[in-house]
Amino acid sequence: MKVRLTEYDENWVQLFNEEAQLWQSIFGDEIITFEHFGSTAVPGMKAKPVIDMMCLVKDINKIDTFNEYMHSLGYDVAGDWGIEGRRLFRKGGENRTHHIHVYEQDNRHIQRHLALRDYLRTHPDEVERYTYLKEELAQKYDDTAFYSKAKKPFVNELEQRALNWFENQE
Repeated sequence: MKVRLTEYDENWVQLFNEEAQLWQSIFGDEIITFEHFGSTAVPGMKAKPVIDMMCLVKDINKIDTFNEYMHSLGYDVAGDWGIEGRRLFRKGGENRTHHIHVYEQDNRHIQRHLALRDYLRTHPDEVERYTYLKEELAQKYDDTAFYSKAKKPFVNELEQRALNWFENQE
């Protein structure tokens, strides 16, 4: 898939809210809450225009019973996609619009996603550094797989700074 890097778009919040309403209508009481995370959740940050959503649920195994139905609605059902305890649903095919990451409420990966989002929202200097890296890599790599792999070391270090910051906030 080709890298599509765009300026921050205030409509991303509305797209998140609309998708959350749809999911709430499908999964009902199984859902605890939704979180908008990733670059589209950070005002001022350039991003691939794909809304990263976190859906926290009571029982991850119940979500698996909806796979066929979600596929019929046009979602790519990607299973855990390399993160134990997660279920990933992708919407939009080649012009992807949403990644919905479903986690059971006590999954250890939740904190790192939210800490990174909150850290970036409060550290504009980090947003600037990360955006600069994204722009460089988007020029160098056409394919999102290579782009994502190339930014991984930076993101891992950024995530660690975010987690350290988050732990000191409490």
